[in-house]
Amino acid sequence: MADPAHGPEQDREQSLIAHLTELRTRLLRAVAAVMAGFVLLIPVAGRLYGWLAEPLASRLPEGAQLVAIEVVSPFLAPIKLAFFVALFLAMPVVLYQLWAFVAPGLYQRERRLARPLLIASIALFYAGCAFAYFLVMPVVFTFLVGITPPGVAMMTDISRYLDFSLMMFFAFGLSFQVPVATILVVASGWMSLDRLRHSRPYVIVGAFVIGAIFTPPDVPSQVMLAMSIWLLFELGLLVSRLVLAPSAPATDPAGSRSEPRP
Repeated sequence: MADPAHGPEQDREQSLIAHLTELRTRLLRAVAAVMAGFVLLIPVAGRLYGWLAEPLASRLPEGAQLVAIEVVSPFLAPIKLAFFVALFLAMPVVLYQLWAFVAPGLYQRERRLARPLLIASIALFYAGCAFAYFLVMPVVFTFLVGITPPGVAMMTDISRYLDFSLMMFFAFGLSFQVPVATILVVASGWMSLDRLRHSRPYVIVGAFVIGAIFTPPDVPSQVMLAMSIWLLFELGLLVSRLVLAPSAPATDPAGSRSEPRP
């Protein structure tokens, strides 16, 4: 006779506890990676901030410099930057821990698709940050320094500059995820390639709206972000057509999905 204390309900409870334990382990590993990087970067936090400030500092008029308005800004701004750089560098480890947690629950086809998309997402985020630092920020600061009225000294607070830079990195890093998002939309069957192509005018308008929201009020940076989103959308369409179109789930006129024929 089966023991009622070891029924399906207890099995589900043990399975839930095992999943929660694994999730805790994965989270602790991710946090440990970030904190290890943070501790290692603290001694060079000032040098990191000098590197971050270079796009603006090199374009300020002679004799002008960044300033620290708040009393603790000279300490907190570099430390805050060190933390975000540690998070930035540890992101592959963080995402790998997330992948290792969810991968056992995926089908084989989903696993084959998710792994390259995860790698591409990380690479594209780094590429977006590099694009913002090396191309967009020099254009923005050249424009802002050039329009400073006569008799006005441009002296930017180091905390405000850090927040502005992080916002730019975040905006361009996320915008560079457009190809991954496009591939996911096609692979999941939410929208077909033809429908996405027909949505191109709306994507272009939306790209310029996003550029106007997440960049300073200068035309060059807004156009650079909008054009990046548009071109990356086209890249996502191209990759989807080459990789997914032959095996993408079909949709009948009634809207129901059907699996592809073998």
